[in-house]
Amino acid sequence: MDILIPNAYAQAGGGGAGMGDLLFIVILFGVFYFLLIRPQQKRAKQHKNMVEALAKGDEVVTQGGALGRIRDVGDAFLTVEVAEGIEIRVQRGAVGALMPKGTIKDNTKASSKSRDNKRGNSNSRDQGHSDDQSDSSSSSDSDSTS
Repeated sequence: MDILIPNAYAQAGGGGAGMGDLLFIVILFGVFYFLLIRPQQKRAKQHKNMVEALAKGDEVVTQGGALGRIRDVGDAFLTVEVAEGIEIRVQRGAVGALMPKGTIKDNTKASSKSRDNKRGNSNSRDQGHSDDQSDSSSSSDSDSTS
């Protein structure tokens, strides 16, 4: 039976955790602090300073991804214009990033070009589609008149 289950013998001396175990725990905590905790605190401080410095006219991106220009600044909320005549109210903390001035103008020019290209392509499809509708309506008209 000694082959399958080894005998347990009492160990001599060696009471408690050694100095090496304690040193390992201290080093592990130090690594976690410098690699995880400290950078997160730094980012939180930068975000807090950015949110406190927001002003009317700043261009921002919310954490939800909406790009807009700040129209009104309150204690807890901001009014952000995301398109001409469309405003949303967001909490100050929901601002994810402050964008450089002119970001929205550059973005609207690019999106209007792509929108025009899409319209050009969709117009040709719509024209072909409307011809199909007129053909089907003319054939149904001829069927009903005969």
